[in-house]
Amino acid sequence: MTNPHAPAAPATDPTFTPPSLGKRFGALIIDWVLCLLVSNFFADPVRDGWAPVLVLVLVYGIFLGLFAQTPGMYITKVRCVNWHDGGRIGVLRGLIRGLLLALVVPALIMDERRRGLHDRIADSVIVDAPRG
Repeated sequence: MTNPHAPAAPATDPTFTPPSLGKRFGALIIDWVLCLLVSNFFADPVRDGWAPVLVLVLVYGIFLGLFAQTPGMYITKVRCVNWHDGGRIGVLRGLIRGLLLALVVPALIMDERRRGLHDRIADSVIVDAPRG
């Protein structure tokens, strides 16, 4: 039995409207700054460019997998959900999405629903997450 109060899955919701690119980019900038700060504890982010990228991939895996939002997404009021059922994408798919996002190019290849290649491979989508 389906929950009548549950939001429609983005893939089957004819009214689905993706959040603005500004919100998505804002979330990424916030997350990147946090990753630079965290990576500073174990490496020099300027000299060791891999360190903040590694932290970003791990943050995406853990936060998207468990909470459907990174800290930046929470602040900009968006979340990353499963394209087909609107649920969490899980840690493994969060890691895959983060790794592909770190490559940058997949994020630039978007469809009409603003799903980048990294979203399509991870079977995810960014949606608005208003707080009430």
